[in-house]
Amino acid sequence: MPRMDGITFLRNLMRLRPMPVIMISALTQKGAEHSLQALELGALDFIGKPKLDLEHSLANYTEEIIAKVKMASNTTAHIRSSSSLRNNRLNHTSSLVCSSNNNVVTTDTIIAIGASTGGTEAIKEILVNLPPDTPPLVITQHIPKAFSTAFARRMNSLSALTVCEAEHRQQILPGHAYIAPGDQHLQIARDGAGYQCRLDDGTLVNRHKPSVDVLFRSVAKNVGASAIGVQLTGMGDDGARGMKEMQDAGAYTIAQDEKTSVVWGMPGEAVRHGGVSNILALDEIAGEILQIIKTGWTKAHNSRANAAS
Repeated sequence: MPRMDGITFLRNLMRLRPMPVIMISALTQKGAEHSLQALELGALDFIGKPKLDLEHSLANYTEEIIAKVKMASNTTAHIRSSSSLRNNRLNHTSSLVCSSNNNVVTTDTIIAIGASTGGTEAIKEILVNLPPDTPPLVITQHIPKAFSTAFARRMNSLSALTVCEAEHRQQILPGHAYIAPGDQHLQIARDGAGYQCRLDDGTLVNRHKPSVDVLFRSVAKNVGASAIGVQLTGMGDDGARGMKEMQDAGAYTIAQDEKTSVVWGMPGEAVRHGGVSNILALDEIAGEILQIIKTGWTKAHNSRANAAS
């Protein structure tokens, strides 16, 4: 556009006449940075633009474009803007590379988060409100490979935690958050007294790679009752069955509520599958995680029940 790029246009649009917006972005580093900035400004989601043979390749994106435009036309949710989070952000200048430690490190709790549409901003809301000594987080966000590295870097710059893109056989450490690469499933595996990230270049699960179900099922199997599961905003039902398996294994599970979700597909399906211990607004989730870590979820559950009675 003459005299104005897309980000400037979006900023003015959201200021003068807010409306649902879907970005179509190049699958490049620059495209990733622009898309993440657009999501902060209020865009609901993005679609990766084919790199080659646009005229013919774009036909393959028809279903995705239609679904996301329909989703955008029906949404009434508004994620808090980046300006409302600035007072909560902690000064953080750590390297993007997560720590590597050859010593045995134990951790009793792992927090597993799954998200899709609207998830990058929802994940940010949680990460910026967790202290640097939080137990480790493992995160699957439906996102293209070209964007996952940029997303991890952005989260690392905003959070007191050390945030990075997960690597195969990487040791999982407290105070760290590991984001699944955009083209591989992330799983958790036992490593002596601790845990490792395991990456899998297998087939799509629920039409996604990475898949939230793959992550949640590995956490259910290997972490069990010591885990906390969080299902955030997103289209579809990926993660619903895995979250039920986590709850059946004794984990405490949280679904983002409908009011604060851009799309109440994934968290809504988790609720319908009966695998959710608590439904919370987005701005309540970080505090709930910290409370469960402090008191244990059985005690917290009993305390709420007693208060309600």
